[in-house]
Amino acid sequence: MANTTPLPDTTTRALRWPIRLTRLGMLAERVLRGFWPLFSIIFLVAALLMMGVQDELPVEGVWAIAVASVGGALYAAYYGIRSFKWPTWDEALDRLDQTLPGRPIAAITDTQAIGSQDPASQAVWDAHIDRMAERAKSAKAVQPDLAIARRDPFALRYVALLAFVTALIFGSVLRVASVTQMTPGMPNQLATGPAWEGWVEPPAYTGAPSLYLNDITNEAFRVPEGSRLTLRLYGEVGALTVSETVSGRTEDVGSAADINQEFEVTKSGTLSIDGQGGRSWNIVMIPDAAPSVSLSANMDAEADGQMQQRFIATDDFGVVAGTATINIDLANVDRAHGLTVDPDPREPIVLDAPMPISGDRAEFEETLIENLSEHPFANLPVTLQIEVEDALGQTGQTALAEVTLPGRRFFDPLAKSVIEQRRDLLWSKSNAPRVAQILRTVSHRPEGIYRSETAYLRTRMIIRRLEAFATYGFGDEEQEEITQALWDLAILLEDGSLSDALERLRRAQDQLSEAMRDGASDEEIAELMQELREAMQDYMRQLAEQAEPQDGEQSAENMQEITGDQLQDMMDRIQELMEQGRMAEAQQLMDQLMQMMENMRVTQGQQGQQGQQSPGEQAMEGLAETLREQQGLSDEAFRDLQEQFNPNAQAGESAQNEGRSGGQGRGQEHTQQGQGQGQGEQQGEGQQPGQQQGSGQGQAQNQQDGQSGQGGQADSLADRQQALRDELSRQQGNMPGAGTPEGDAAREALGRAGEAMDNAEEALRQNDLAEAIDNQSAAMEALREGMRNLGDQMAQQQQQQQGQGEQGDQFGQNAPSQRDPLGREQGNAGGQLGTEQGLLQDEDVYRRARDLLDEIRRRSGETERPEVERDYLRRLLDRF
Repeated sequence: MANTTPLPDTTTRALRWPIRLTRLGMLAERVLRGFWPLFSIIFLVAALLMMGVQDELPVEGVWAIAVASVGGALYAAYYGIRSFKWPTWDEALDRLDQTLPGRPIAAITDTQAIGSQDPASQAVWDAHIDRMAERAKSAKAVQPDLAIARRDPFALRYVALLAFVTALIFGSVLRVASVTQMTPGMPNQLATGPAWEGWVEPPAYTGAPSLYLNDITNEAFRVPEGSRLTLRLYGEVGALTVSETVSGRTEDVGSAADINQEFEVTKSGTLSIDGQGGRSWNIVMIPDAAPSVSLSANMDAEADGQMQQRFIATDDFGVVAGTATINIDLANVDRAHGLTVDPDPREPIVLDAPMPISGDRAEFEETLIENLSEHPFANLPVTLQIEVEDALGQTGQTALAEVTLPGRRFFDPLAKSVIEQRRDLLWSKSNAPRVAQILRTVSHRPEGIYRSETAYLRTRMIIRRLEAFATYGFGDEEQEEITQALWDLAILLEDGSLSDALERLRRAQDQLSEAMRDGASDEEIAELMQELREAMQDYMRQLAEQAEPQDGEQSAENMQEITGDQLQDMMDRIQELMEQGRMAEAQQLMDQLMQMMENMRVTQGQQGQQGQQSPGEQAMEGLAETLREQQGLSDEAFRDLQEQFNPNAQAGESAQNEGRSGGQGRGQEHTQQGQGQGQGEQQGEGQQPGQQQGSGQGQAQNQQDGQSGQGGQADSLADRQQALRDELSRQQGNMPGAGTPEGDAAREALGRAGEAMDNAEEALRQNDLAEAIDNQSAAMEALREGMRNLGDQMAQQQQQQQGQGEQGDQFGQNAPSQRDPLGREQGNAGGQLGTEQGLLQDEDVYRRARDLLDEIRRRSGETERPEVERDYLRRLLDRF
């Protein structure tokens, strides 16, 4: 290696930033090593000046320290300049090369001294240079070595730094200027300017600015109540004194000549600073009035028992908190039946009153929202009082309002009786034997009373436990357990476990009829009407999903036909009659509607297309057939897996297996025939002729080939799985509802089903039956999800068609809002949560914020939510 060459351009560009950073690190090292004594002297002197040491020492001592400090700083600067050397590029390059294994940078700059004329030797050298160049490109900047412990063994630099930080925290930069006033041979003099200073700091909640007393030249000024006065007196103690009549202090009053004085303004009075340069003022205190609150409307109650109470609160500076107290009003309680005994003592209900999260709190109107349906006070006379508090701690209350605490309303007679016994048990534990006796009487003959065996068994279980507790001890925990069980029983009796849509529809009608007979409120009737509409939509969707092709000879004579528009018109007419108070006519029309619903045949599509399947029905039928085919394939794969691990099991059960094999063969034959027919009928939808026929023939041939052995059977299942996958792809392409959330969700589910089918086919060809069964199960689950989404899309389409019948071409004008309080689109059936759209674009921001606030308050008032969640919601309502 005789000579060196410069670095290649590519290597230089790759190492530019590592070399620069390494060079900066070397510069930091050399500056610190050369000038650390100078930095230490500067920090130490600055710390002494900011701590005011010069004010405590004689002038001669201050100047002596100053001379020593300047001399030491000059010597330290000379020492640093002499030892400092600016780092060069080559030095940084060499340091960077030292951190790399093999010194690749030096190797790149070397030249071949021997064998440069030999091509083989030159090739080896070039390969070596290329390898070193690649290694050099991975170089990273070298971290500087800032340790100088060997140069400063006593850690003097840390002493100076600690003194400087302490001075920054506890000292003041303003004290440094006092050193300029010191001249040898002259006594200390006061700093120029005022010999006193004063500040007035109003309470933070007032929003008033602080006042500097030295700038107030008027004889009088006004300050809010609770303002804090701070005075600082300079110079000889006793030269200035303070006198005031605004704090009203009678104890712990210090000397009038104290250099630091602080007190609060509690009344109007005078403030004087007596002495040379003193001043006096008349201070007028602005009193802080107590807040006031009043109820602005009567209490509103919803059908589920949620109460809403509006109130108005005012304060001169703003309300900071509030509570609502609800207590039982024994004087107005109807002491009959289980309420004749003295009640158990209970603490009043204390709720946090809602406060505005933004804006001014000096005057506002809010709504207290809470659901106390499960509380012992529900549906009983109570007194309500709202109290608010301002920042000074003053409070204001409303007058006691006598109201009935809303609770959930039950329409089922049996549920009513259970809730009444729950109320009596909560009223007093001594009612336990009476409640058990009444429940035993109610459930004595359950026939015709209980609609489900589950509700009856729950009632008997509650009776047994209640009688046992009444005998052996009935405490608070037992009371809470029994009352919760009674509440769950009443909910079950009222709502039931209605899995069948028609039963739910009948139940909704019964509740609405009961509400009309009992004179329920408009809100309750509106809610029950909405439940009836939803139940009817579910029933229609169930009919659409379970609809079977009608035989040709079956006519409309045996079944009443009704369109979705007609149903909607009848529902609107029923609601209109109820709003007009014509309950008898509404009940009669509702009975007719129920009779038609039980005998109806839902007709979809436009008039003139009745009797033909809609695209949605065709897609639903095809998916159902695909699901059945997939289930059959999975069953066969499972049987093959059993035979694979237990080949002799079939010999021991030949007769049973023969019967099963025959049945399976017949079932498969029937399935193939049905599939061929369905495919033949749907060839006109865009599929090439002969495709289904070839698929069916291939399946039949594969089934015959599968008789030869296990490997052939696996290939047969794989071919059938592939044919089923192709059929699913065709169905997915012809599926309606493109562009709708439900339709997109159905397509996404079918896409997952197709991927699972592909994986199952691959596993079958590899004879991995266990993996194939897992993938087939995933495919069936995805198919079911796709069918559910398609059913939702069909129901949504039917609802839209009903709206079009009333509004013409304008679609969705009266549709309910699909946006959340922030203006975002709601999640859909496809699993999408939220949206990427901007929030509150072109909307009323304050109205949206109010909707969001109301929703948070509603959820925070739901007692059935976990306490952790309610605590989080209350924290969201806190004003920071």
